[in-house]
Amino acid sequence: MEDLLQQTLDSAATESALVPSTNADGMVFLLIAALGLLMALVYVPIRLFLTLTARSRRLRLLQRIRKLREDLAQPLAPES
Repeated sequence: MEDLLQQTLDSAATESALVPSTNADGMVFLLIAALGLLMALVYVPIRLFLTLTARSRRLRLLQRIRKLREDLAQPLAPES
């Protein structure tokens, strides 16, 4: 049983050493990581810009609504 286990481990070690996919796997990982970093560098500033402009638009709209409510609460000035 131990001999079979040892033979299996030895054959697995020699077979994996013959496969040149470790460099390719590393390059694929680096490529995917670089693309992810690039996407983050593009996404974060765009998301911040859109969030800030949406908040600014919302604030201006609320201020306009408040002003209109105040104007509606004022009695009409008599025309001369």
